[in-house]
Amino acid sequence: MPENLLDAVSAVAAEVGAMAHASWRGDFKYWDKTPGSPVCDIDLAADALLRERLMAIDPEAGWLSEETADSAERLNCVRVWVVDPIDGTRDYVRGREGWAVSIALVEGGRPVLGVLDAPARGEHWRARFGQGATRNGEPIIASQRLALPGARVPADTLPRRDGDLVAVTKPNSIALRIAMVAAGEADLLATIRWGNEWDIAAAALIAQEAGATVTDAFGNPLRYNSTKGEQFGVLATAPAIHAAAVDRLAEHAAKAAIR
Repeated sequence: MPENLLDAVSAVAAEVGAMAHASWRGDFKYWDKTPGSPVCDIDLAADALLRERLMAIDPEAGWLSEETADSAERLNCVRVWVVDPIDGTRDYVRGREGWAVSIALVEGGRPVLGVLDAPARGEHWRARFGQGATRNGEPIIASQRLALPGARVPADTLPRRDGDLVAVTKPNSIALRIAMVAAGEADLLATIRWGNEWDIAAAALIAQEAGATVTDAFGNPLRYNSTKGEQFGVLATAPAIHAAAVDRLAEHAAKAAIR
């Protein structure tokens, strides 16, 4: 892999982020793809620009994006671009800051580089497999919390069973919530539902490279470029509390995984 590949992808993320930021809190159209799942014309413009720029960088890679109809052709590709043009569209359309452009390059089922550009927050995150992670060019280190009780979780509210945890500010973008764990600003992020790979691929690598433990909801390794482009849950934690978090989620995850 070329040494300057991460720089090239980083520049694309910044370009698309700047384009989206220029229209943020401005005049654009938006609608619901499904109830509670908004999309806007800036999502679609960002998707088109991402595809043009990224496929020029690696034209042999497959493509998996929230705003592009999926094609089984990607399953035959050695490498796949996994992108979310605007992760956190709900915050974007409401004029809130919790959204980001998310880009991952997946090879052999795992991300080899990941970039998040969150211009409304003034944040640019990047990681390359085996080479650590940065925010705005500065190395980041994941939370080193040792006990699950008291762990900080990005959430609006916490269920009663998790009353021993501490809710902290939650951006709509799940990628940014995972990145909070990467930067030591949260100790745990967990979902127990089926979700899309484009939401988590870049952020999961950033968190792992910062020293966090990232798995599915059952504690199993995440694998990308799956047939449906989905994962069941994501669990990103300080390493020392991961096993306890898996144990706490186990019963609820088992029920939620049944389709």
